[in-house]
Amino acid sequence: MSALEIMDPKMDSGIVCRYYSIDEAIENGVAPIPISLDSTIDVQCTIDIMDHLLACEAAWHKGHSLAQTVFSCIYLLRLDRTASHALLHSYCRVIRATCKAVLSVVSDARTHEEEDLFTMSYGLPLNGNGDDKCLSMLNAVEETISRQLRACKATSAKRRVSEDLEPLQSNPNLEEGFCKALLCRLRFRKYFFHVLTCMKRPQGRGLELARKHIASCISELEFILKSADFLRSCSGESCEDDIDDRTTASGREPIGFDATLNSRLSAPTPPRAIKILSWKKAVEYFVKLLRDLDVICSYSLDPHFENLLRFVVQFQKSQPDLVARSHLQLLLVQDGKLYGRDPMFVVITKAAALPEATKNHDIQKNEYIVQLGQLVMNLLKILCTNTAWQRRKLGKILQDWRVIYVQLELAFRNEFGGVSSSSNDENICMKIFQHILIWVEEQTYWIACRFLMLGFELELYSASEYCMVYWYLYAVLIKLAEKTHLKMAFSYDTAKRKGKKKKDSPKDLARESRIPPAVLFLQCYICLAEGLTMMLAVLRNEIMILQSPSPFNTEQEKFVQHFELLQRACIPDHVSYPSFKESTTHARFSTLVMYNYFKDAQRIAKEVKSNFSNDPDRLAELRKLEQVAEHNNVALNLICRLGTLDPSLKVSFEFSHHPFFATAVVRRS
Repeated sequence: MSALEIMDPKMDSGIVCRYYSIDEAIENGVAPIPISLDSTIDVQCTIDIMDHLLACEAAWHKGHSLAQTVFSCIYLLRLDRTASHALLHSYCRVIRATCKAVLSVVSDARTHEEEDLFTMSYGLPLNGNGDDKCLSMLNAVEETISRQLRACKATSAKRRVSEDLEPLQSNPNLEEGFCKALLCRLRFRKYFFHVLTCMKRPQGRGLELARKHIASCISELEFILKSADFLRSCSGESCEDDIDDRTTASGREPIGFDATLNSRLSAPTPPRAIKILSWKKAVEYFVKLLRDLDVICSYSLDPHFENLLRFVVQFQKSQPDLVARSHLQLLLVQDGKLYGRDPMFVVITKAAALPEATKNHDIQKNEYIVQLGQLVMNLLKILCTNTAWQRRKLGKILQDWRVIYVQLELAFRNEFGGVSSSSNDENICMKIFQHILIWVEEQTYWIACRFLMLGFELELYSASEYCMVYWYLYAVLIKLAEKTHLKMAFSYDTAKRKGKKKKDSPKDLARESRIPPAVLFLQCYICLAEGLTMMLAVLRNEIMILQSPSPFNTEQEKFVQHFELLQRACIPDHVSYPSFKESTTHARFSTLVMYNYFKDAQRIAKEVKSNFSNDPDRLAELRKLEQVAEHNNVALNLICRLGTLDPSLKVSFEFSHHPFFATAVVRRS
């Protein structure tokens, strides 16, 4: 689903070349040094090079090859030639160091598998002597331009003191504008490199400092956007109509670039030039990237696995790009530990609601517990990939989670099956196994639920298949709620025994019998899934709506195609196509009216809100669920009243209130 298609420009390297070597291009004056003998034109062209490099960098992040984007710049390919041009030299050095840092993050996270071309460096000069000093060079140039800007703003009396400063260019009326345009570009580069460096520090130690640099980056990008009017007025070119498609703020073509120059380094594929992102879109990309990185940096490194999963799922809703997701993965999994500090067994015991004292137990050396830790790490990595890749991988690891459950269960039975009276240590081992078994089952159903819901996001289901999908989702959610409730009951029982109360008070009994808010939250999902299943079944059975017999696939074949990975892992047990048909074939308006699932979902959503007053994400989710339930309740009443009487009635389903739960829309044709 995330594979590149034939004729996708990302696959093209471009065989047709204008020049067959870098030296030939330089001899033909493609990348002159100095750029121009006119200092004003030299500064203008340097800014154009900076802007085009920004657009190339954004295109590279989007999956195009490094050879055809950033390293289409001849100045980067022959960096030693720019030594006499301090401004261009320092900028190109920090660009090269930034590319190397980004490449390292994506390669370490192994998320580059989604975009095969991203990490291919084709033998390009990414490593250079002195790149570790790139910031000191940039700072020196920045300081010089800052002094020139201060000299521009100085009064005539103070200006005499600054006469020893050589201006950037020959036109004093343009000096201040050029100084500002250059400074914001240099400072953005400096702060962005700092962001990448800080975020790579182990155990999230640099996140707080990275946030400060992110704020500075976004501020400089705003100044970069503001500089466009000045640069356009200086360019002397009329390009108002297509300015949004240009790769520079001035609207001029940059000097020193040839995208075909590295074509022989790329795979021999059909020649077609790639389209570099426009300058404006490149700035927008970096603003979004920085905001996504800020979300990562603001995360509290919560040790609770359930909260971590919610954070990752919530983060993925903003559709972050590859670089942001790579940073997230490296933050979550470092050296085989969560955040590089918490061993996976500690994470599992906490998630399985086991007492703190069990985290150092020797059972963590059990081979199946070690394998479970590996599965947890693998799951976190998968959740950081793009949506299509994530769904495919989640479907494949379901069987691994099912197998590890069976292996743990067998180990548990072999160890404690025939024990009537056991030591205290054996009792602790038994408790650990019991808790972990329940948690593994809960986690398996959570993965299955996520797998099914991502199908809606990827638009893999047709309207005629919604009925079977919601039916299967209902079956999975029932098991998930059951296992979650059981885990919480175990947790309450452990805490109760720890308190050593002799007699239960009425308050404790009431608390014990009350359904936990997390389970009620799932119950809301269950009611909506069941309600939609039955509504769709009734529409199909009584009004013959949403029936689309295909000449290629029977309904049973579609069922197998969608749920084969779940069925292979027996998730849930005893769920099959015949049981789906048995559940939905006899659905009628009369039975639907008797029990309104949408009313129940609406009631639960309202009641459970107060329990999540400190959780804005869950509150927002509950409001969406409430809207879906309310609209579907109205639609259901209308369909039940007019369905069989009005042949012009048309029912469609839209995802206007929630990404996974559809809202029925009733119209007359």
